[in-house]
Amino acid sequence: MQNAVILINTEKGQVKSVAERLADVEGISEVYSTCGRYDLVAIARTRDFESLAELVTERLNAVEGIRDTETLNAMQVHSRHDLETMFSLGW
Repeated sequence: MQNAVILINTEKGQVKSVAERLADVEGISEVYSTCGRYDLVAIARTRDFESLAELVTERLNAVEGIRDTETLNAMQVHSRHDLETMFSLGW
């Protein structure tokens, strides 16, 4: 399994529409809108590095409204908690 965090900036006024399109892209498991330097953070989960490379260089390029991306390739997991637990508000 190959995991990555993809930091995304969108064209002005495109955050919601890009997030909705990204959520439908195979290999993207979650999309978060954020405050700060990046508009969106997408979590990618693919079977191998080649699949991740195809996701980033081909499928994301096909999503209209993305201005630029930065991909952080996960090398090791340092937590026993899954993402759902980490981002849960406990409600």
